[in-house]
Amino acid sequence: MTKDSFLKRYGLLIGTGLAVGAAAVLLTALGNPANMGFCIACFLRDIAGALNFQRAGFDAEVGTGIVQYIRPEIIGLVLGSTAIAFAKKEFRPKGGSSPMLRFVIAVFVMIGALVFLGCPLRMVIRIGGGDGNAIVGLVGFVIGILIGIQFLTRGFSLRRAHPQSMAEGLAFPALMVGLLALLLLRPSFIFFSKSGPGSMAAPVLAALLVAVIIGILAQRSRLCMVGGIRDAVLFRDFRLISAFIAIILAVLIGNLAMGRFNFGFAEQPVAHSEWLWNLLGMVLVGWGSVLLGGCPLRQLILAGEGNTDSAVTVTGFIVGAAISHNFGLASSAAGIGAGPVAVTVVIGFIVLAVVSVMNMQKLEG
Repeated sequence: MTKDSFLKRYGLLIGTGLAVGAAAVLLTALGNPANMGFCIACFLRDIAGALNFQRAGFDAEVGTGIVQYIRPEIIGLVLGSTAIAFAKKEFRPKGGSSPMLRFVIAVFVMIGALVFLGCPLRMVIRIGGGDGNAIVGLVGFVIGILIGIQFLTRGFSLRRAHPQSMAEGLAFPALMVGLLALLLLRPSFIFFSKSGPGSMAAPVLAALLVAVIIGILAQRSRLCMVGGIRDAVLFRDFRLISAFIAIILAVLIGNLAMGRFNFGFAEQPVAHSEWLWNLLGMVLVGWGSVLLGGCPLRQLILAGEGNTDSAVTVTGFIVGAAISHNFGLASSAAGIGAGPVAVTVVIGFIVLAVVSVMNMQKLEG
């Protein structure tokens, strides 16, 4: 492969991966929790708290909990995707591809992510920061993707999406604009943490600007944490996985340069060392994300492009976050939650298995 052909094939993806990794390090330096420059699961969880859907660590005297904040990173990712999709004439509203099944799968993907304490994007950011527990999560993530692939090769499909109205496609980006207004105005009915991870945040405008740029790059490159491993296994196509690796390298270099690299398993920020649950949580995330057709980051970007199925999926993530904290399923630095974590994860596997089997289509030939 010549240099020109390599750059044409891999350049945008590697560049996007490096930008995501650098942005994660920057946002952490500006105030986001350690090893959490970007985390779709954690940030949607914080938004659920801000909207009073969950009250994790709620202190009646202070009037807030520990994970309540409208994260501008989520808003910026969506609006960046929307802006570039319109600019490139790629904003094409569509939906109707098993929306309720997608919602249910998304709930369990979020539960799995919060058992692990992070989405696939935070998993690779944690690896770049030296968190060995995230390597265990990566093993589980790969196992989950491999399980999902078995059903894909046997005809799994959530059916085709169909064109939707422009109003339908714009509804989710419009909701993000509404969230931005609430973040800036801070009315009394919106909750903002004064302690814990929810109180740690980069300045709003900086976080928003960085996220808009990443949203644009992710839309153009089709960046997806799940897609990289899936395509490498199914098609021997390593383009998407090159971005996956680039994120880790950028975070690693950034943390080394700033003296924040800390290799090990114990006392990692917003993480726990219960390996079994780190692994099983990410098996649930990997499998469910294959069925959904993309990781949580990819779902946000697709929702920004007018994909209403992805918008429903993101809504499922938010509901899953609320369920996780309201029923004691979410982990903390002390370990897994006090609720019925094992039972819920097993139920999640059963639900994914049933959905996977019942949606296999006959393959021709």
